[in-house]
Amino acid sequence: MAKAKRWKCEVCGYVHEGDGPPETCPICGVGAELFTEYEEPAPVLVPPTVTRWRCTICGEQFDADGPPDPCPVCGADASQFVPAVAESAPTSSDRGHERIVIIGGGVAGLNAAESARQHAEDAAVTLVHKEPQPPYNRLNLTRLLADEVSVSQLPLRDSAWYAEKRIDLVHGDVIRVDRTARVVELRDGSMLGFDRLVLANGAHPFVPPLAGASRDGVVSLRTQAHALHILDRVRPGSHCVCIGGGLLGLETAGALARRGAKVTVLEGFAWLLPRQLTKRAGALLQRHIEQLGVTVRCEARVAEILGDEEVRAVRLDGGPDLPADLVVLATGVRPNSHLALQCGLMVNRGVIVDDRMCTSDPEIYAAGDVCEHRGVVYGLWASALSQGRVAGANCGGGRATFEGMPPATQLKVLNVAVFSIGKFQPSDGAYEIYERDGEDTHARLVCRDGVIVGANLLGHTDLAPRIRQAVEKATQIAELGDLLAHFPKRVEPTI
Repeated sequence: MAKAKRWKCEVCGYVHEGDGPPETCPICGVGAELFTEYEEPAPVLVPPTVTRWRCTICGEQFDADGPPDPCPVCGADASQFVPAVAESAPTSSDRGHERIVIIGGGVAGLNAAESARQHAEDAAVTLVHKEPQPPYNRLNLTRLLADEVSVSQLPLRDSAWYAEKRIDLVHGDVIRVDRTARVVELRDGSMLGFDRLVLANGAHPFVPPLAGASRDGVVSLRTQAHALHILDRVRPGSHCVCIGGGLLGLETAGALARRGAKVTVLEGFAWLLPRQLTKRAGALLQRHIEQLGVTVRCEARVAEILGDEEVRAVRLDGGPDLPADLVVLATGVRPNSHLALQCGLMVNRGVIVDDRMCTSDPEIYAAGDVCEHRGVVYGLWASALSQGRVAGANCGGGRATFEGMPPATQLKVLNVAVFSIGKFQPSDGAYEIYERDGEDTHARLVCRDGVIVGANLLGHTDLAPRIRQAVEKATQIAELGDLLAHFPKRVEPTI
């Protein structure tokens, strides 16, 4: 029987099996045009670190990072030593009956649990989820606000899946990790022992230090409870202010406008999505959003959130006061690193991990929004999924690595396709910029020393797969003359 084809959503990372892509992504709702045929790479195998050496002359074995020179027993030089596998070297077979605990029910935690089960059939795998409902897809919370999906469609897996995979789903809030006793403590006082642990406990909304940010009606959007609270407050004609013009703020604004609210987005930067878009593309996106009935104010500085117990208005530096029955803070997130700090793991912006997703404790791994890999905190669905799989595989005795992801973003913002990769904002005059503009579209290709180093597309993203490949392989633009033909205008860099 032929193996079913697989198709990956380039926006959220969902993988579909079938002869062709689905009409719409069940996770993020984009169309079939944003799916590409996909073959999941095998985990990168890591050769085991040699820590034991055998002398081929006398047979003695020594524990060291390298062979002794000379052999302390017979005097043979280092060239006469060969690696020897220590009897205690971990393998998937001797991890079979161990206890693997994963903290966090997001995409990283769920994939860690599934991967751990695949690599350790007999291990006890426990997934701890803080919220009372089953693990669900956070990407769909704005779609819930827009009435595009129901609460029943949010869960990532049904209850039968956990039973089939023999994954024990525990609802509870972990308050302490004891690395010495190898237990985690939940708020209700219960304890879970572990031999290996995965921290996949995500991130929390960042609340800026604004006067009035604690008033009723000032909310973030991170959980299902947040979304339901917003729906309970919003009414047709309600005045809603979204502070933050990133993806979450814009999607939330569009969803509330569909509910009949009067919505204003406040962005502190000079244009929308500055990390993903050029100034020209940001202006086009703003025009599209304003056509949906959303007011956008860029370079806006919030001075205070006004009201008594309830929010009543948002005051801007220099005025005016914007009426507000609801204020949504879409001002970013911060890793939930408190458990790692409490138990003494190395933490910078996130919990520091190596390519195996291992923390400074060899029996504790981290994945997803909570971790920092090679100095990067990704905060993306696709990276969380991959990191979770790698962490779970290594917990189960595998040897998989996560080697980073290209700095690329592909998404749909209120039905406008966006793609960005690499260095699309030049930092000096040594870059070559090629562009193409349409009434509602913008495309930019950036080269340096004849090599494609970045691109930005808004409106039409059909060229995204070719450009992604060109950037990842550092392709010379001279080899892609047909691609360059799509960018007829050369412009001077503006620094």
